[in-house]
Amino acid sequence: MNRIQKLFSNPKEKVIPFVTAGYPNKNSTVNLVLEMAKAGADMIEIGVPFSDPQADGPIIQYSSEIALKNKIDLDFIFSQISAIRKKTDVPIALFSYFNPILQYGEKKFLKDCVKHGVDGIILPDLPLEESKKFCENALILNLSPILLVAPNTTEDRIKTISKTANHLIYAVTILGITGAKLSSKEEIHNYLNKVKKNSVCPFVVGFGISSRKDVVWFNKLSDGAVVGSACINKIKKSSNPELSINKYVKELKGKL
Repeated sequence: MNRIQKLFSNPKEKVIPFVTAGYPNKNSTVNLVLEMAKAGADMIEIGVPFSDPQADGPIIQYSSEIALKNKIDLDFIFSQISAIRKKTDVPIALFSYFNPILQYGEKKFLKDCVKHGVDGIILPDLPLEESKKFCENALILNLSPILLVAPNTTEDRIKTISKTANHLIYAVTILGITGAKLSSKEEIHNYLNKVKKNSVCPFVVGFGISSRKDVVWFNKLSDGAVVGSACINKIKKSSNPELSINKYVKELKGKL
């Protein structure tokens, strides 16, 4: 059982913040993640910057552009995660489009995830039909491959996706990009009930979540709330990103 499985075996409220590796500066990631962990983050997503993202809104796209200008790559990200692992045991999931993984080499990527202390890989653009072998290889290494479902995903497909991922899936609240406005609460409520009914594993919810009120509401319908664009926005607007992200995660956790 890896850290993600252990976390989701406990039905408590969960807050999962996001940071883009290499943003705002190349060496920012370690301290930002450690501040999130100190503030009580239950799990942390680290985004692998990519030049052609399909699901990211303008805020996360902006952070990826800056990170790529800072010459961030997977080798450097793995070294940052190794540094993080010396100081915290918080579950970490890499959020990566599949192209950087292909360029790095799938087997090498999975091996290095294990070596450096990554617990899961969120794959926003890998279709179910093409994900099965990757998921099998990840699960053999006790890594959690985290696949996405959306409001238009059928019940049968949710079942298959959750069986393939096995440990955890990620329900996006909108048919669109990160940071966009949410649908009506009634529509989201019905959608998440559909996911809960059909998923064989726990699921987290993301896209459009930004407040303590959101965190409480979504945790009642799922196993955890992911806060992405709002975290990057806090970092972008702050002269002291580490202090700001610590305070923001505490707010999301209801500690302030």
